Amino acid sequence: MVEEAKSQAGEMNVGSSENSPLPSSFVIRHSSFQRIAILGAGSWGTALAVWLAARGQSVTLWGHDPEHIRCLRDTATNDKYLPGVLLPPNVAPVADLAAVAGTDLVVFVTPSRALREVAGRLHDAACIAPDATLLSCTKGIEYGTGARMSQILAECLPGHAVAVLSGPSHAEEVARQSPAAVVIGCAQSKTAVRLQTLFSAGTLRAYTGEDVAGIELGGALKNIFAIAAGVCDGLGLGDNAKAALVTRCLAELVRLGVRLGGQKETFQGLSGIGDLMVTCFSRYSRNRKVGERLGRGETPEAIAASMSMVAEGVPTVRSAHRRARALGVETPVLDQVYAVLYEKRSPAEALRGLFLREPKPESD
Repeated sequence: MVEEAKSQAGEMNVGSSENSPLPSSFVIRHSSFQRIAILGAGSWGTALAVWLAARGQSVTLWGHDPEHIRCLRDTATNDKYLPGVLLPPNVAPVADLAAVAGTDLVVFVTPSRALREVAGRLHDAACIAPDATLLSCTKGIEYGTGARMSQILAECLPGHAVAVLSGPSHAEEVARQSPAAVVIGCAQSKTAVRLQTLFSAGTLRAYTGEDVAGIELGGALKNIFAIAAGVCDGLGLGDNAKAALVTRCLAELVRLGVRLGGQKETFQGLSGIGDLMVTCFSRYSRNRKVGERLGRGETPEAIAASMSMVAEGVPTVRSAHRRARALGVETPVLDQVYAVLYEKRSPAEALRGLFLREPKPESD
């Protein structure tokens, strides 16, 4: 079965970039991480596992569904979430959380709503090494608490260095070594540099930043605005309207992100405007696709029932709307997306709500 999968995935073989002006081979730098576990066998978790394995790392890839993991092992592909990409032999799919024992880097790529449960299970099992680094690649805000993902990890697994990774990096392209750049946020500079070294090779470039909150919030909030951009596409409003909308979304992202604890400068970078652009315009963006389907008249319930992967913008809309109201932050785009998803407002009505607002200076 594995040989058949290799043949089927040949046209999308990792590292093939004949027409790219950038080198396809990895620039191997010494990594201080010897064993890596990735929790979450969806598209992004699989892409990271494939990328790290191509760099020569041994990776344990955990998923919650034993049947899905069995399929990954049997076929060496993840056709459910990342079709056409071959899993290298140094990626080990597992369904037992105990398999992360002994790893010195644990990468969390679970859906945001599952992160606290998974982190709690790891704590109860006491299977993480005391000096292991925790890296969150999950983008979201917890409903109720308003906690960011790194805050959940620090709460559930105290005593570990916690970092975050964000930026314009769709799984489909990272797995195929298309050029991309990410930013790693961590309060401990030595940990940030260790992770930067790990994730800087070939066509992936990693930067570092100390504004963990801003990096996380940029990655989470942009998914909300990708839904709005998709609605614009679904309604067929054209390029002018979409450009204007995304520009105003950036202003809103900065306004809310700063009130939630991020630094304004961070939102001008990879995890702000960079991630916003790719998510609002990419054909790979699940959140943009959700918005497009809403704009074409589908209901949120029907869209959710048809999707096998999570569009993180949908739960983040609910969490961010609650936080914005508590803080008294003006968020007109967020308010309209919330109304479409949770109050049965039609996309056309939401559009009218934006255009009928009181005129104001652009700087406000």
